[in-house]
Amino acid sequence: MQTHLTIIIERGSTSYSAYAPKLPGCVAAHKTLRGVKATMKDAVEIHLAGVKEDGIDIAKPSHFIFTTGNQ
Repeated sequence: MQTHLTIIIERGSTSYSAYAPKLPGCVAAHKTLRGVKATMKDAVEIHLAGVKEDGIDIAKPSHFIFTTGNQ
């Protein structure tokens, strides 16, 4: 079964930020778009590992959907 996770990316004046609405507190920031995507994927992995450690089973996403929150 494939699962996806939507990631919202917002562009600031000097950097990009990202968050996953379905994973409260899971956020990332980076100077470049490519960098924020990579950093966010790492943040999701760490977040899911912590959730699993707490005994909550969440399916690992098979792919990510990146979308912009602002222009």
